[in-house]
Amino acid sequence: MLAVTGLNQYYGESHTLWDLDVEFPEGKCSVIMGRNGVGKTTLLNCVMGLLPLKSGVINFNGTDLVKLSAEQRAPQGIGYVPQGRQIFPMLTVEENLRIGLPVRKDKAKQIPGFIYELFPVLKEMLGRRGGDLSGGQQQQLAIGRALVIDPKLLILDEPTEGIQPNVVQEIGDVIRKLNQEMGLTVLLVEQKLPFARRVGDRFCIMDRGRVVAQDEIENLNENLIKTYLTV
Repeated sequence: MLAVTGLNQYYGESHTLWDLDVEFPEGKCSVIMGRNGVGKTTLLNCVMGLLPLKSGVINFNGTDLVKLSAEQRAPQGIGYVPQGRQIFPMLTVEENLRIGLPVRKDKAKQIPGFIYELFPVLKEMLGRRGGDLSGGQQQQLAIGRALVIDPKLLILDEPTEGIQPNVVQEIGDVIRKLNQEMGLTVLLVEQKLPFARRVGDRFCIMDRGRVVAQDEIENLNENLIKTYLTV
């Protein structure tokens, strides 16, 4: 589904990603983990074309994304929910959701009904401005907006950050349903270990710009946690 090979990235003179090789298989929920500042969000931004690369290949279903602009990547079938959600605060919930419709290959004109089934609160608040929603509601809106494009891969950067516990539970339920019942491939960055264990099939641990471990989530042992994840 998504394979990254020989990826190097710099911020100015700082080498941030080092010869990074990692694969995220189709149909799985993969969790990228690691302490703050190890390159997790940088990796996602490289996948989405938001940061330039020094070298490397990012292969998505046979297409090298590096050759495509950022605007050309979503139409390949990638839904992206960035850290901090980045909804449009002055647009209504409905307007935020409709932004993804032109990307759909079937040229649908209506927001898919299943999004309201996943997030009933969005249907109740269609006319409300995005900036007036709570943090948890904005996260649900951001995920719904990403799903509107009918993605094959959903990428989430810290979906539980700053969210109240009951909404974290709901978001976890949605991720599991999308992955396990609807067959959507999911890739997320996540700091909360219990959440990662609950929703993930596989883990990828990063440290200092490198992938240091990747395996099935049940093999995430205490030694790895102590070495790379505890603060």
